[in-house]
Amino acid sequence: MDKILVTRSSMPPMEEYVEEIASIWDNHWLTNMGEKHVRLENELKEYMKVPEITLFSNGHMALELTLQAMHLEGEVITTPYTFASTTHAIVRNGLTPVFCDVNLEDFTIDVTKLESLITDKTCAIVPVHVYGNICDVEKIQEIADRHGLKVIYDAAHAFGEMYKGRGVGSFGDASMFSFHATKVFNTIEGGAVCYSDKELGKRLYRLKNFGIMDEETVDYVGANAKMNEFQAAMGLCNLRHVDEEIAKRRAVVERYRANLQDVDGIILSPVREHVTYNYAYFPAVFDETKFGSTRDEVFDELAKNDIFARKYFYPITNTFECYKGQFNPDETPVALAVSKRVLTLPLFADLSLENVDRICDIIVKCKK
Repeated sequence: MDKILVTRSSMPPMEEYVEEIASIWDNHWLTNMGEKHVRLENELKEYMKVPEITLFSNGHMALELTLQAMHLEGEVITTPYTFASTTHAIVRNGLTPVFCDVNLEDFTIDVTKLESLITDKTCAIVPVHVYGNICDVEKIQEIADRHGLKVIYDAAHAFGEMYKGRGVGSFGDASMFSFHATKVFNTIEGGAVCYSDKELGKRLYRLKNFGIMDEETVDYVGANAKMNEFQAAMGLCNLRHVDEEIAKRRAVVERYRANLQDVDGIILSPVREHVTYNYAYFPAVFDETKFGSTRDEVFDELAKNDIFARKYFYPITNTFECYKGQFNPDETPVALAVSKRVLTLPLFADLSLENVDRICDIIVKCKK
């Protein structure tokens, strides 16, 4: 049997992409906010139901430059249960991350612990929508408003999701999305920031284009983070198929749930009311005291059968070597414990239900 990887990039039919990029050979406009870039921004703004959107070369630069555009100083409360990019973007802006633990139910930031971490140095909160699980946006906003803090969501996992009829990117002051090849929607590499403040949009535009305001004025110390036309073309193609892709993912997730939800020692995220999911990931947390085998033993057994899950997120960011001695991971005990017990199982649109059953059979046989 072929190897089953944790994910596989969604791609349109090759002929469709070739047709989409043909006009690039006619106009020779390869980058710098060309026709496809503009089209994709407009189509995404409508699809994601957000007031404004700015495209970037990748999600990391989208987040890093958003933090820069807000002229923040001091401390930023965030979570270590995330990809490296979230913490790095904060640190690379000269800001100090202050780590809040996550809740055990859906692994998003624990809002009951948030307010105790606010000091006179706190300038913003960067919560993370984890695996497509939406943060408690109402409580976070209420706390932020009371203390005069910015809220910038890392929404890398939440493309196309809705909460109570609102596009998830419309919450907070800004939301960053990743369009990396492994995501539900991809532009090969790519990302975006959604927001409502048009002045923020102007700063983001300049920051992603070297700080250039016009041909003779450079008023920001900017970067080069522009999405090129080939990326935008892939996005235009993939957007036509994304609803079909999500429907296929949903069938895979529902099969996983049917097979694993009653297995003692396996903890699955609950399905939250009022959320329209994108079925981006399927995490399973293994409680070895009840399941009998550890996460690593399950991981190894799957690998023996050419099935490659991912320990995601492991390690958590406040344990990284590059931050050695700066943070105490014991201050975020839930995040630390979950990181040592979680596996994200293979999930992509074309994963057959028969293979889902096979994966689950192997997992269940690990139970002791």
